[in-house]
Amino acid sequence: MTLGGLRFSAGVGRLVTAKTSGIGRQFGCLLGVAMLAMPGEALAGAWTLDAGSWQIMSIGQFSTANRIFDADRNVQSAPRYNKYELTTTIEYGVTSWLTAVLAPQLQQIEVGSPINAQRAGLGYTDVGGRVRLYDGGSSVFSLQGTVRIQGATDYINPAAIGYTDTQFEARALWGQTFMIGASPAFVDFQVAQRFRTRGAPDEFRADFTFGIRPDQPSPWMFLFQSFNTISEGAGSWGYPSYDYFKFQLSAVYQLTPNIWLQAGGFTAYTGRNALQENGAIVGAWFRF
Repeated sequence: MTLGGLRFSAGVGRLVTAKTSGIGRQFGCLLGVAMLAMPGEALAGAWTLDAGSWQIMSIGQFSTANRIFDADRNVQSAPRYNKYELTTTIEYGVTSWLTAVLAPQLQQIEVGSPINAQRAGLGYTDVGGRVRLYDGGSSVFSLQGTVRIQGATDYINPAAIGYTDTQFEARALWGQTFMIGASPAFVDFQVAQRFRTRGAPDEFRADFTFGIRPDQPSPWMFLFQSFNTISEGAGSWGYPSYDYFKFQLSAVYQLTPNIWLQAGGFTAYTGRNALQENGAIVGAWFRF
């Protein structure tokens, strides 16, 4: 397995307004942005696959929140928000420098009282590719472009917030492998520009992964990750500006030469007009 990172990102969609069961307009708009600060797709890091090879990463997650960061970054109560999500990222090495990416997503979302909404079905489906522009042996630089196809059309339903607009993303990725004593390690830096539709503001994203395998014979690898999103101003239709910053820790176990299992958790440790969320992930990686 070539060492590489994972990223979990999020989307922001149409806001809940004063129509939502007695919640005031200001709080409703705030909640609408907050409910979208949830990890979404899982995509590989800067490295590309060998020509003709496949990699599949299937990541399940549960996330929940009943508090939000307000416009002053203070924490206040909010209706309970639960999301169950399964994202399967399929990658294929078209050439040694070009990797095609397809990432469909299934999810179930529940919003508690006083909104009392739910939906189940498709989330986003990412379609795109990653091009390796530089390979220095221990370091690599790539560019990735994806189109995110919405999985929901009922933008009035609060449980569909964030999944009703087509999105476009351009991402730059840099990875570096190195040794810490006898332990192989890597870092993966990514910055992205995400273009949104349906009135949501565009976003700047910056993600960082540090991974280490304690000893070369060890089947364990540990990932320390930071995911950061900043809206580029406010949008139309009442969208305020927002930002959120998350930390994720997970362990990966190599079950066979081609199968890895992953488990971990994440938290949003600060933000503005965003959920104070916590969650857990489990997943499996396959390489062939």
